[in-house]
Amino acid sequence: MKGVSGTLPIDGLLPEILKYLQNNRNLVLEAAPGAGKTTRVPPALLTLTAQEVWVLEPRRIAARMAARRVASEMGERVGETVGYQVRFEDVSGPKTRLRFLTEGVLTRRMLSDRLLSNVGIVVLDEFHERHMDGDLALALLLNLQRTVRPDLRLLLMSATLDTEPIRRHLQCDVVTSEGRIFPLQERYTAPSNDRLDNQVAAALSSLLADSKHGDTLVFLPGAAEIRYAMQAVEPVARRHNLLVLPLHGDLSPAEQDRAVEPAPQRKVILSTNVAESSITIDGLSAVIDSGLERMAFDSPWTGIPELRITKISQASARQRAGRAARTGPGCVVRLYSQEDFLRRPPQNPPEIARRELAQLLLDLHAMNCDVRELPWLDSPPEEHVRAAKELLQRLGAFGPAGKAMARLPLTPRLARLVVEAEARDAAWSGCRIAAALSSGERLQGASRHASPSDLFLLAERDWQYRTKQTFDQICRATRVKQPQHAPDEALLISILSAFPDRVARRKQKGEYMLAGGGSAKLSEESALSGTDLIVAVDDEYRKDKGMQLNRLASKVEPE
Repeated sequence: MKGVSGTLPIDGLLPEILKYLQNNRNLVLEAAPGAGKTTRVPPALLTLTAQEVWVLEPRRIAARMAARRVASEMGERVGETVGYQVRFEDVSGPKTRLRFLTEGVLTRRMLSDRLLSNVGIVVLDEFHERHMDGDLALALLLNLQRTVRPDLRLLLMSATLDTEPIRRHLQCDVVTSEGRIFPLQERYTAPSNDRLDNQVAAALSSLLADSKHGDTLVFLPGAAEIRYAMQAVEPVARRHNLLVLPLHGDLSPAEQDRAVEPAPQRKVILSTNVAESSITIDGLSAVIDSGLERMAFDSPWTGIPELRITKISQASARQRAGRAARTGPGCVVRLYSQEDFLRRPPQNPPEIARRELAQLLLDLHAMNCDVRELPWLDSPPEEHVRAAKELLQRLGAFGPAGKAMARLPLTPRLARLVVEAEARDAAWSGCRIAAALSSGERLQGASRHASPSDLFLLAERDWQYRTKQTFDQICRATRVKQPQHAPDEALLISILSAFPDRVARRKQKGEYMLAGGGSAKLSEESALSGTDLIVAVDDEYRKDKGMQLNRLASKVEPE
């Protein structure tokens, strides 16, 4: 391959992989971190088909980085033979034959092209993460292959996965590749009551005092922890002339690229688990692992989402540690004890076993697919399916509004809000409200003026980068091009149509009785203090209060 430099462990297996897929439809590739599977296998597959090869990645940054690396090794710019498509970005052209996509993009593409008529091979990379979009993609692809596209070939790749259930499910062989093995020093720390950011600063200082390491990657659970850690490590970074950079999903592509691309000085990259399984970051030789991640959970009964900080699995811990020894000897400092590590579960449960399924069912409904008839690796829990169907029925998703809801890049509730706003000539404002909610915008301080809805205030304030992108994307999908005056009543009804099961009545100061049972306390930042009847839009269960905290609300007129 033109431009390729250096030999990787996977290179010797490429002839075996190609020969097997010439004569069989499916294959599982188990390859250790650093083997080169993401950058070497997909371009080799182009020799097997005249159609496109698609590679599904669990994260946007992985799709972008892999496409750029492969294009560079082919001596081209990304967007020529090799391109990528993630949310908000499509970098491809008429010559593109190898396309890296995030898992969710496949579902969106299949809504308009059920047969994937121009695709010959689909690669599911890093499948061990078991995101719901990945499980859905595999079920849809297998269903397509077993019904109308017997020529479609599937290659499932993973570094840390029990391959036997997958092998049986795909009815195929497993090819195994070793990674490039460099020495990895593993250190554990004693339990500490100190703040996490201070623990990170101490670990970094210790690493730098011991030896001359290259770049350091620090894994933290979320963007807030990254901000605190940036302040805590600043004195250490100043002493050692280090560049400290954040890396998480809410940053712009340019900011993410700055974190992973080579720099003239040593770097400390403070990252969420977006860096856990993307391609190799050159110059990295040390990892500091908090052992924590933010994981989303949904109650199938209330539909209230909750982001919890949880301990990572042993498999994730190994993935994180392996980042330090991909290009040379490395060191990992785990901010927890070895006993703690050994008590952790081997793998995380698949998302499909714990997440709310309304979005999945809405997409399948738009494709005329029955959730029970798809070949799932792990079937969605029946009680979750039942709860999702009940919610979609409340939202009118199985009626005329369903197709319009499915075309929007939004959760079913927010899609319903936009569709209702369109019908009431309030599309522009409806799109703004949906964008703010979708991106997790929050009120900042108590409201300075009265408003019938906290969501109106969110739509009017300055937004973070991702919210602007989301708004533009929704406007393109709805073909809304210019602002329009929207009566408050139209928007209030649109909000109510999206959250019909979240009506709450005031029973005493600041406390509301929810229509579905239970109580919620209204946030002090809400503009609706004293309102008798509200829609509780954004709830969070607070253990310290023994009830939900309603962070965002909207007024309901009794009539």
